[in-house]
Amino acid sequence: MKNNTRNIGIIAHVDAGKTTLSERLLYYTGLIHKIGNVDDGNTTMDKDIQEKNRGITISSAAVSTQWKKDNKVYIINIIDTPGHIDFAVEVERSLRVLDSVVAVFCASSGVQPQTENVWFQAEKHGTSKICFINKMDRIGANFFAVLDEIRTKLNAVPLALQIPIGAEDSFEGVIDLIQQKALYWMDENGETIIEKEIPADYQNEADEYRMKLQETLAEYHEGFFDVFMNNQSEIDSEMMIKAIQEVCRSGAAVPVLCGSAFKNKGIQPLLDAVVTYLPAPDQLAHIQGKDPQTEGGIELGRNEEESFSGLVFKVIIDKHIGRLAMLRIYSGKIKSGDTVLNVRTGESFRISRILKMQSDKTLSVEEGRAGDIVALTGIKDAKTGDSLSSVEKPVLLEAITIPAPVIRVSIEPKTNGDEKNFGLVLAKIQEEDPSLVIERDKQTGETLLSGLGELHLEVTLEKIRLNHGIEINQGQPKVSYREILTETKIHREKLSKQNGGSGQFADISFEIGPRNDNEHGLEFVNMIKGGVIPGEFIPSVEKGFRDAMEQGPLKGYPLESMKINLLDGSFHAQDSAAMDFEIAARDGFKAAAGKCRPRLLEPIMQVEIQSIEEYTGAITADLNRRRGMITSIDEKSGRKIFAAEVPLASTFGYISDLRTLASGRASISMKLSHYALVPDFIANILMT
Repeated sequence: MKNNTRNIGIIAHVDAGKTTLSERLLYYTGLIHKIGNVDDGNTTMDKDIQEKNRGITISSAAVSTQWKKDNKVYIINIIDTPGHIDFAVEVERSLRVLDSVVAVFCASSGVQPQTENVWFQAEKHGTSKICFINKMDRIGANFFAVLDEIRTKLNAVPLALQIPIGAEDSFEGVIDLIQQKALYWMDENGETIIEKEIPADYQNEADEYRMKLQETLAEYHEGFFDVFMNNQSEIDSEMMIKAIQEVCRSGAAVPVLCGSAFKNKGIQPLLDAVVTYLPAPDQLAHIQGKDPQTEGGIELGRNEEESFSGLVFKVIIDKHIGRLAMLRIYSGKIKSGDTVLNVRTGESFRISRILKMQSDKTLSVEEGRAGDIVALTGIKDAKTGDSLSSVEKPVLLEAITIPAPVIRVSIEPKTNGDEKNFGLVLAKIQEEDPSLVIERDKQTGETLLSGLGELHLEVTLEKIRLNHGIEINQGQPKVSYREILTETKIHREKLSKQNGGSGQFADISFEIGPRNDNEHGLEFVNMIKGGVIPGEFIPSVEKGFRDAMEQGPLKGYPLESMKINLLDGSFHAQDSAAMDFEIAARDGFKAAAGKCRPRLLEPIMQVEIQSIEEYTGAITADLNRRRGMITSIDEKSGRKIFAAEVPLASTFGYISDLRTLASGRASISMKLSHYALVPDFIANILMT
């Protein structure tokens, strides 16, 4: 049985205390014997040299540990994900393979923009969640205000299973509303928990929140509702735990606990909650996949008896072990020596070793089973998002979505001697992080590195320097613009070539212009009647237009969206081939798109700035100067919170500028909001 495994991710905004919490989880589960701290740069999860220097998590660390509750040993696979928007792909690929998450909130900052991002990413994957309100010892800590924000900002139903005893400096412990006990952590390392009666001055509050917990459960759990309405005296802790399990696993409500990871308070109850309320792999819905040949649906149970299927969610290139493919096994099991199929490449390969990751250490295991997260060696061509399956029953699983880059920079090695290694290192880095795009500028011959933000590129370049010893010259960051057509035109394109023997012939008439539905990509409408173009050539026409969109008519930026109505055409029985229609579509796009009043689009960032009252004027003026549009100004815990939309082009260097502007008393977070038309006065400069 697999019901003793839990696959959890830890998600949060930058600086909510995720890594510190992960460190404590590993300490109390006995995996490490000394507590590390982010500030001291000696944590287990942040093993990258930059992570230690910057105090942030860049790549999601994976670690397998154990926790004992009620004489039952549980295996907990923990992935600590980055909180920074620039590393969104790290979060996305971790959430894709996890069953549940612990969302960490800072008790004084509450729900921040990146918390919303990662929360809704988890929602999209239907992941069960538990909330941990951390930093209860911080100035401005307010458990109940954060509960409220979980409700209003995240549209979630919070179930407070605990309330804090005190806050800020006077935070002492928590009240367990289910068992109706007060819990205190007595020693410095927080290992000894003392249970006491609820203090008299907290009794009313405890009664009130226990009643709220029961009312919420009654609202979202039918069985509990009946008992609650008819015979409240029958409600015991077992009944409440069962109801919480079910509403948590269905996603109807989220259990909320609190503590201070740094002060070693509140961690053991959180581990208990993880194994009690979050689902085991075999309690989740069956896996939905596709047959790669027929495209028909395949359903697999999440158990060892099924045929093997798994998803590669990350590739790591380790100095000592070489190439490691991080794999989530969904069904069946594998042993070292087994032959499995990479469904994308269609190639089979033999697994040489199966490893369990213990952060920076690895442990060889004999087999991997449904529900496990393991690393495989001996896989040559595996990429992030690849499906692996048994050779007899290929199954294609849903891939991982990689966000498009918004910023790029030209790079070259400082010395000619590094030229040869440079290409190899870039290829390796791109394999590890698929959200980086590396290309050569056709006109200038420069190497361009594109990513999700300034910090993303900065960290990547630093990685090349620190881990591979290559010093790099870089140009100024540039925005990855897009293009859009604003008018509709009709065009006819005819390809007719005779070159001895069979010729080339394709003739298409089409309407080209903007889409009306605000969706991205190509909307292709086939209006051909009576077979004037044979059906087998139509996909080639569509492919030609789709490929052509990669280079817009203005400056060669990709087209955000476009609509094509294929109206008419003709073909030649001997000379026409599918490729001819693809060429005609590409040539037709080049000839017609420039006449459809193309315009440039630029990425607009959603920016949130937190600062104090006295800098309001300076921050507002600075945002206006950057073509920013302020959408709201709120106040929370004595701090001003500005929400604004600012063009990416105006945000380069913004973080350090803001620090200077507000004497270091402001913080900023950004995420991509949408693409918008570039104003004419700027477009004119860009077009010169």
